Amino acid sequence: MAYDLIIRNGLWFDGLGNVPQVRTLGIRDGVVADVVAGDLDDAGCPEVIDAAGKWVVPGFIDVHTHYDAEVLLDPGLRESVRHGVTTVLLGNCSLSTVYADAEDAADLFSRVEAVPRKFVLDALRSRKTWSTPAEYVQALDELPLGPNIGSMLGHSDLRTAVLGLDRATTDGVVPTDAELEKMAALLDEGLDAGLLGMSGMDAAIDKLDGDRFRSRALPSTFATWRERRRLIKVLRKRGRMLQSAPNVKKPLTALNFFLTSSGMFGRRRGVRMSLLVSADAKSSPGAVRVMGPGTRLLNAVLGANVRFQHLPVPFELYSDGIDLPVFEEFGAGTAALHLRDQLERNALLADTEYRRRFRKSFDRKKLGPSLWHRDFHDATIVECPDASLIGKSFGQIADERKLHPLDAFLDVLVENGERNVRWTTIVANHRPKYLDMLAGEPAIHMGFSDAGAHLRNMAFYNFSLRLLKRVREAQAAGRPFLSTERAVYRLTAEVADWFGFDAGTLRRGDRADFVVIDPAGLDDSVDGYHEEQVPFYGGLSRMVNRNDGAVVATGVGGTVVFRNGQFCDGYGTTAKSGRFLRAGSRALQPV
Repeated sequence: MAYDLIIRNGLWFDGLGNVPQVRTLGIRDGVVADVVAGDLDDAGCPEVIDAAGKWVVPGFIDVHTHYDAEVLLDPGLRESVRHGVTTVLLGNCSLSTVYADAEDAADLFSRVEAVPRKFVLDALRSRKTWSTPAEYVQALDELPLGPNIGSMLGHSDLRTAVLGLDRATTDGVVPTDAELEKMAALLDEGLDAGLLGMSGMDAAIDKLDGDRFRSRALPSTFATWRERRRLIKVLRKRGRMLQSAPNVKKPLTALNFFLTSSGMFGRRRGVRMSLLVSADAKSSPGAVRVMGPGTRLLNAVLGANVRFQHLPVPFELYSDGIDLPVFEEFGAGTAALHLRDQLERNALLADTEYRRRFRKSFDRKKLGPSLWHRDFHDATIVECPDASLIGKSFGQIADERKLHPLDAFLDVLVENGERNVRWTTIVANHRPKYLDMLAGEPAIHMGFSDAGAHLRNMAFYNFSLRLLKRVREAQAAGRPFLSTERAVYRLTAEVADWFGFDAGTLRRGDRADFVVIDPAGLDDSVDGYHEEQVPFYGGLSRMVNRNDGAVVATGVGGTVVFRNGQFCDGYGTTAKSGRFLRAGSRALQPV
């Protein structure tokens, strides 16, 4: 029988960490039909890729995205797929669009993920045809999907559906027993439909959008551990997983996740938990030395099954003025972000009393754990109407003006128009030694790209390619920290197995999700800064990655959807290559 596609003479990685070999792959009906050492008959085959000198690997998996709204507007999710990603997960950080109505879902999602609310609301109002998880899965599966999609059910979504957004975000409101049981039943219904598990969020840094309850924390942050344990009981019974984030203000509460994950204490089984976040944070430089060993120790002692998600690249953030989620750590920062009108916000930033309160909380915060290092000497201006300030740090400007760094920061914003000042800093993963160490740490897994969110703040769509670049460079320098096959395993089969869906391998009989990589293209372009306008977000300029020399081709379900820098005809509009991946993992053995 003729093949639909042949990938010839590439260095083939199966995704399980086995030593790669030069092989030719024959693909038929969306499945890898043959993997051979020689050649295959290409008679009648409409497409052949000459992969000599290239790598042929399973399509990358991005387990932490916020594409929940974007997938409705652009089902191709091009920014990920052009970098070799063939499977993405939605419904992270307690946020999903399964149960909540359009306005509630937009308020939950938009400010947290820094996506324009108008377009999120319009998308949900016009395209949300579902009211149950089964209908949600069907609606997504009927889209002309580019990549495969999996999803979790968000705790904030669930809580809002049962309590209403007002009660769900009001201090002191505790669900009645009947309401708690309704939440458990709705979660069970979601798992029946094929959702992978539940996502939560304990850190109260994230705030609501809209006018009704603006600047309140997300509903899941108001949940008691009694509520969480009841929902986790459903996950335990069904063998599903939890994705969440401990409260950074109360680090010891992370122990609750280990205790609740445990298979001990008379429980039949443990619960897999994927938590945010493992990183070499500038704000806590010593934590990187203990997080991995500490997690492994607690897992062993308590019989728990916890891992932390990790972004395997420097965590570089950009901000237009104060529009950066880390400022929500401060009450004064939330007060400024509460104001949408530019003139009102500028007036607040100039107010003497406001600044006094901001300085007080800013300096006090330096004493405790935080997401941001709060060092304005490590925050550089890259765009500004006053060109003389470009390239300077706010700390340098403070020294020149003999001001508190926060005052210098606010002065520059007020003088130039708050949103006209663009600046950057690296908050984590800045030390190569520890970044290399984390890449091989068994207590972490690869994730946390936040693809589809924070459109003006960061771009990590190509984090898999950036890890492979670092692996290749380290090998060439004679200081390897990870083999290429192990890195591929960590980016593919390992996370697919952990999250519980069928993907991540490229063997005979597997669905043909793949990426052909030119290793010579893993150069400095993978770290480049780029922006591109997004038509479905009103022309907003978003940060993107552009290193098309690295990816020769991306294939989803046996179809080559991206090749030589171009998407196939009808991609994301009339042509469908991806599908919704329901829960149910095959057994994979880690290497």
